[in-house]
Formats: sequence, structure tokens, C-alpha cells
Amino acid sequence: MGGVFGAAKKGNCAYDLFFGTDYHSHLGTYRGGMTVYSDGKFLRAIHGIQNSPFRTKFERDVEDLTGPMGIGSISDTAPQPLTVRSHLGTYAVATVGRINNTDEIIGRCFSNHFAQFSEMGNGQVNPTELVAALIGSQETLAEGIRYAQELIDGSMTMLVLTKEGIYAARDNVGRTSLVLGETEDGYCVASESFSFLNLGYHDVRELGPAEIVLITPEGIEQILPPKQEMKICAFLWTYYGYPTTYYEGVNVEQMRYESGRLLASRDKGSVQPDSVAGVPDSGTAYAIGYANCSGIPFARPFIKYTPTWPRSFMPQKQDLRNLIAHMKLIPVEGLIKGKKLLMIDDSIVRGTQMRETTEFLYQSGAREVHVRSACPPILFGCKYLNFSRSTSDLALIARKMIARREDHVSMELLQEYANPNSECHECLTDMVCKELHFTSLRYHRLDDLEKSVGIEPCKLCTYCWNGKE
Repeated sequence: MGGVFGAAKKGNCAYDLFFGTDYHSHLGTYRGGMTVYSDGKFLRAIHGIQNSPFRTKFERDVEDLTGPMGIGSISDTAPQPLTVRSHLGTYAVATVGRINNTDEIIGRCFSNHFAQFSEMGNGQVNPTELVAALIGSQETLAEGIRYAQELIDGSMTMLVLTKEGIYAARDNVGRTSLVLGETEDGYCVASESFSFLNLGYHDVRELGPAEIVLITPEGIEQILPPKQEMKICAFLWTYYGYPTTYYEGVNVEQMRYESGRLLASRDKGSVQPDSVAGVPDSGTAYAIGYANCSGIPFARPFIKYTPTWPRSFMPQKQDLRNLIAHMKLIPVEGLIKGKKLLMIDDSIVRGTQMRETTEFLYQSGAREVHVRSACPPILFGCKYLNFSRSTSDLALIARKMIARREDHVSMELLQEYANPNSECHECLTDMVCKELHFTSLRYHRLDDLEKSVGIEPCKLCTYCWNGKE
């Protein structure tokens, strides 16, 4: 997905920028970058972070990237921040989001004879470069930012660093978050609210959907007010968000405890495992909530070895990601052999890793492996935040099972499979359970997931589960 951080201080912002950006490393695994404005110059460093943590790549750059204002990025896609020169002046841009109508936008730029783009190694145009071109096509930076947001089919949150300050803009319907922080000598903006707490900032507020502000060392000025409609991604709580983060006032860890509690209340003693565990790390909080509600002991039958292994989906190839996911899990035989286990994972996407985890537990001597998914069946690939890298919805295990059962799949039929009270949903659950070799399977209900978040359901994006925009 990705995350951004920006700081504007009366002194040097470099260390705040370094640590604040590093605190977003859980949101992306491909590229990291920082750009600082100082004495009329834009100083930049970009490194690949596929095989080394952000801080090890950038700790030598901090001494050179000195200045009062800067922006940083963690990205799963292209290199950024990018620095561009236009009739509006020179500025640096960092983005979080996805553009679905790239060809249409490029065609519009070419028709007006005002743009050309560098191709990346994969033959595609860097989406941040495309955003920068759209911004530069208008009369002011604020108009350019709003123009880009409204033209893009998908989602686009951005930071734009200029010599006047940092423009921060949340995407059109607030699918991702941007939070403002304040300290005695400046201000910051971040995707993750916890990222500035240890830097001495305190929370000011979140930007509203499509809101644009200008951040300087002296203050925060609202340039364009927020829109009313909000569709923040529910997967921020379910998976992406760090446990200490708050989105719209709701803490990620507490939401996961509540989800686990609701999963346990639905089971109501239908299974009698010896222990409940989370697939590390994002499943752990759900398992704690389940254990606290059910009275079943919480245990860690395997431990994730993290000192030398970054996140499991780091490599571009799926088979290598699966291998790394397997290599990271070290079994505790005494907690597995002869035991009936209930495992909770944040989601079941393709199912490959969960099947391998289950087989791993059986090979280690488990008698039964019951699985609970902390979200409903994923029926649609995300078209807003690059959540799934699948090139087809049929790569999703739930859609694969439906296609195996149905000759023709319509939206109406998919809604029936999404309905947790339907026979279709029960059949889908049974098929996935058998396909992945679980002893039993239960998916979280969407209404329970919305309850565990606790904000108005109409403000949540749940597209990947029900296809509703």
C-alpha cells in the first residue's frame, strides 16, 4: 500500500523525517524515499528496501538532508518522492493510492501537448510522476491537487513539498488517513497517527476527505475544506494498520480485540480446542480477544523469526513470498503435538499461506486445526489501494471456489455468497475449508466487522467483501 510523512520545523527536520518515515515501514516493502527543502534546493534520497530495513539504507543520508521542511515515503510501487519543475515552480510529490485510468490520463496530457513521461523498467509510467504532471497543468498548486484527485479513478492521497510549505491532501473520499501533529517548534503530517508520538509531537486532528492544508513551521492553513462523503478502507484496521494507530478515533488493537470477541461469541462452544492462537503477527490481537471472551487459553504454538526476515510478501514472486512465510515460522512442539488448535488469521486471500501453515501444524503433530478468518470472504480485488497483487479475481480462493461450483457468476450471485445467512455462503465456507485442509472454518461477518470498528458503516469502504463502492 504505502505511507507518507512530512515535517516542517523552525530548525532542522531531518531526524524527525527519518524516524517518522521509518515508522511507516509496515505499509510497504519496495522503495523508501526522503526529500528536504533547504536554501532554495530540493535534496533527495531514494533506496530500495526489499532486502534491508529503511533505517539501514537512510541513516547515512540524514546528515546531508538538512533543512526546515521535508517529506518521506514508503512505497510498494514506484520510486518517490519525485521532484519536478513546472510553471508553478519546483516541488516534490509523494503519494499513496492507485490510478486505474492511467492510459486515459496520459492521453489527456498528450492531447494538450504539455507532458512527457519516463517509462519505468516494467514499461509503466510512475503514478507519482503522473500526479505531478496533473498538478502542474493548473493555475495554482491547490487547483492542481484537486484536479488530480477528481480526475483519478481510484484513490490518491499526497504530500507536495514546495518552498512555501507542505501541501497535504487526503484522497477524495478518505480511503486512507492523514493526521496532523504539533510540537513546540513545528508541525508534521503522517499516514499513521503513532508515527510522531515518540518525536515529541501531539495529535492535532485528521484531515477530512479531499481536504487540503498548507503546513509551514509557523502553522497549518486550510486551503480547501473537506467533503462530506467518507469511505475509509476497513482493511486499515483489519490488516494494514499498526496496533498503536488510530483511524477516525478508533484504535487498531482495540478493534482487533473486539473482532476476536465477536468471533468467539458466534462460535459459542461449537468447537473445543485446547488453545487459541493468532497467525503472527496480525492475527495475534484477534486471538487475544477470542481467548478473553471464550475462556480458551491463548498460546503461541509457533513463533515468527523476525531478526533477519522482513515481511512475507516482500518478494515480487508469489512462490518466494510463500517460502519466506514458511521459513519465518518456528514451531513449539510442546504446544502443538496432540493438541486441538484454533488459529485466527487477519484474512484468507489466495489461501496458499494458510494451507501451508495448517499442513505445517499437522506435520508438527496437531490433532485438529480450526481456522477463523477475521474478515469475510474476499470476493473482489481492491481497486483503490493495491491491497491484493492478484491480476484476476479468480486468484482469490473464495472466487476460485465459486467458479468451480457455478457455470455463470453474476453480481447478484456474488451478493448471495457474501450473505452470511445464505446457503451459498455456507457452501463456500465448506469448500474453502476442504480445499485448505482445515478441521473447521468460520469467516467473520461483515456486520460484526463493522460493529468492531464502531463508526457509521456508510463511512467504511467494504468493496473487497461485497463489491459495493
